[in-house]
Amino acid sequence: MNRLGKIFSFSEDSPLLFTQADFWIFFTLVYVLYAVIYQKKNIRSLYLFAVSLLFYYKTSGLFVGILIFSTILDFFIGQWVYRIGEAWKQKLLLALSITVNLSLLCYFKYAYFFTGSYNALFHTQYEVFNHLAAWGNTLSDTDYFTVDKIILPVGISFYTFQTISYSVDIYRKEIPPLRSIIDFGFFVSFFPQLVAGPIVRAADFIPQIGQKISISKDDFGRGIYMVLKGLIKKMLFADFIAMQFLDRVFDAPNMHSGFSNLMALFGYSLQIYADFSGYTDIAIGIALLLGFRLPKNFNSPYKAIHCGDFWKRWHISLSTWLKDYLYIPIGGNRKSSTFSYLFLVLFTFLTVLYASNFITALVVSIGFFLILLSLHLVPHIAKHFHTNVNILITMLIGGLWHGASWKFVIWGGLNGMGIVVYKYWRLISPYEHSDKLLARLWKIALTFAFITFTRIYFRSNSMEHISLFYQQLANNMDWKSAGTILWEYRLVFLVMVLGYITHWLSYGLKEKVERWFIDSHIALKVCAAVVVAIVCYQTYAADFQAFIYFQF
Repeated sequence: MNRLGKIFSFSEDSPLLFTQADFWIFFTLVYVLYAVIYQKKNIRSLYLFAVSLLFYYKTSGLFVGILIFSTILDFFIGQWVYRIGEAWKQKLLLALSITVNLSLLCYFKYAYFFTGSYNALFHTQYEVFNHLAAWGNTLSDTDYFTVDKIILPVGISFYTFQTISYSVDIYRKEIPPLRSIIDFGFFVSFFPQLVAGPIVRAADFIPQIGQKISISKDDFGRGIYMVLKGLIKKMLFADFIAMQFLDRVFDAPNMHSGFSNLMALFGYSLQIYADFSGYTDIAIGIALLLGFRLPKNFNSPYKAIHCGDFWKRWHISLSTWLKDYLYIPIGGNRKSSTFSYLFLVLFTFLTVLYASNFITALVVSIGFFLILLSLHLVPHIAKHFHTNVNILITMLIGGLWHGASWKFVIWGGLNGMGIVVYKYWRLISPYEHSDKLLARLWKIALTFAFITFTRIYFRSNSMEHISLFYQQLANNMDWKSAGTILWEYRLVFLVMVLGYITHWLSYGLKEKVERWFIDSHIALKVCAAVVVAIVCYQTYAADFQAFIYFQF
């Protein structure tokens, strides 16, 4: 009974993670009752909405109030946008939805980033103050909430984008609004994908809410398969190599040779893929067991042959969201909008100001604006400008979405440059249209290396750590000790090799394995689950690690 009380009560030290036994006890209890009521549509939605709120409460405590607020706000805005005939009123309501949602996101996620950047730019000493916490203390006449710290609510980036897209899609007349706030709350908070995606589109998920649920043998088998696959990715390929090798190197890059830093970087590419796609696999599997389908979020990204191809395969739900709700609205590859110009000038101003002074930043920004304007007036050059500038803006904002730090902005910018450079390189590349295996392998290897090296900005704790990392690569590779390192961490590198081999296997072979598991006897499925559980949990020598994308 004490165990159940712990599972269903909030504690900062015990969130419900897919890799913990507590979650699977929780899910088993939820599933048993769900099996009784799942055919009753209204009760089903209410039940899953309540379960999702409980799950989020277990993960984020009183931050569940923000989720409820966003749900209520966007439900009624969606209703009003649909019913009001005047276009200007619809735009005003849509602007209200976007403003409130992004303001909440910026407050909780970017307060430290904006404050730190302001202090660095203007040499001030401002500190973050949690006004919402102070307001809560005033209302309750207590000191319950901490006012000198702003904690990021788990999953706020994901459900904020989800509610914004709902309002935008209604405004575009792509979907009608939901009539029931319970159904909408269920759509926003569906617990398998709530805290780390995939970002679900209303047009894809909402039709499933009203349909009759039918969980076929295929769906059940595929759901179990996805869950087991996700656990293996997360606990074996991600957490094991992180705890045994990667974290040690990244925490103190100057204490390890350049070779160790290099191997850690390639290991991190496996870790972040296995961690994030592992979460997605488990979420998709759980949803299937409940009778719902979530979108595919990964498509073997390290098989990509160029940077643009990579971003069509990696975090697909975010990439397509940014394309449909940011890249295309600001002009896509057709034109540059006013937003494009203002963003570039402002970004240039802040970047130069960060490194220099106000007068220099102002002069450089004005000069940059005049250059942009002259480029825009020359038709031939303008065409190239239109094609590429919005890609860079989208990737910069995509980088900032991932984290409130300049290193994430740099990471996003590098990926944007990778996409743009390839667009011109392919015009002169001697092997662009080659169908030879060696040419394809070369393109995959080059893309993989580029993506891996940009990830130093994603993984390192600070810009100082990044500098130390590059210093070790440039000055202290220490090739003589490479054999010793490979032998000392032989099990880690064996797991890394196995992970990459598994990733690069053919689609056909993977589909055959999945099909075999789905068609297998239930006893075999149970045995497979027991074996996976034993193997995964035997790899642990420390506490369970949260999924990487929880911090976003």
